[in-house]
Amino acid sequence: MITALAGGVGAARFLTGLVKLVNEEDLTVIVNTGDDIEMFGLHISPDIDIVTYTLAGIVNEEKGWGLKGDSFECLEMLKRFNVDAWFNLGDRDLATHIFRTSQLKKGFTLTQVTAKISQSLGVKARVLPMTDDKFETRVKIDEGTIHFQEYMVKRGAKDRVLGVEFVGAKEAKPAIGVLDSIKNSELVIVCPSNPVVSIGTILAVDGVRDALKDSHARKIAISPLIAGAPIKGPADKLLRGLGLEVSAYSVAKLYCDFLDTFVLDVTDASQKSRIEELGLKVKVTNTLMKNFECKVELARNVLVK
Repeated sequence: MITALAGGVGAARFLTGLVKLVNEEDLTVIVNTGDDIEMFGLHISPDIDIVTYTLAGIVNEEKGWGLKGDSFECLEMLKRFNVDAWFNLGDRDLATHIFRTSQLKKGFTLTQVTAKISQSLGVKARVLPMTDDKFETRVKIDEGTIHFQEYMVKRGAKDRVLGVEFVGAKEAKPAIGVLDSIKNSELVIVCPSNPVVSIGTILAVDGVRDALKDSHARKIAISPLIAGAPIKGPADKLLRGLGLEVSAYSVAKLYCDFLDTFVLDVTDASQKSRIEELGLKVKVTNTLMKNFECKVELARNVLVK
């Protein structure tokens, strides 16, 4: 059994390669929900949807999110009503959010609804939200504190980051299956996702970090930084905003209390010995997933002991 901790696009791309090498039914993906937000009265779970759509083979591969071939007529109509429709939701994508919201209002948990959506789309892996409880990632900027999606999408991640808050982290409990999956796995993979607002959120949920420490699984993480910068997203700004060095070393240090192995891109090979001083084994390989073959090869390197 394999468990993966995942955020959005980077994790989904890695998982595309992984499921070509392992039995997808043996894979559990624990996904960040700190990005979840209510828009137009609908519960949006961006990272869950990116992972689910990708595993279902229906994601817009060029963007890394949304559905391939989707239209945006609903959003355009909302704009005619002077609605501040800054979050891009495609017409078919909206069906997912309408279904999720209606099911949540009927009393189903996010875990249960995610399972229904995954099964309906033919996904064989088990996709789990990190928690069914309210958990919101907020970013501190000069003007105050805003939801991560506002910082990232509405404002284009242009603001100076002064800090990050996880609202609800103290009360949030792991979704059913999260701790058992970590405990019973032979391999736990920390996907190449933002270490602060994708993986950091999962680790902030009560009991998750302790479960990782106690697990007898082999635990390996892939650096989301290449040549000291993220391929996509504001990981550099967030790390800097927390007073951390923007480097693969910083990411490894965030995980070193539970990790066994850290995967480093060839361009960052100079950091290998420094990361090894944290007590970790280091693998140096190509982590840039520029095509399908690269995704599979990276997954193969992760699977090899």
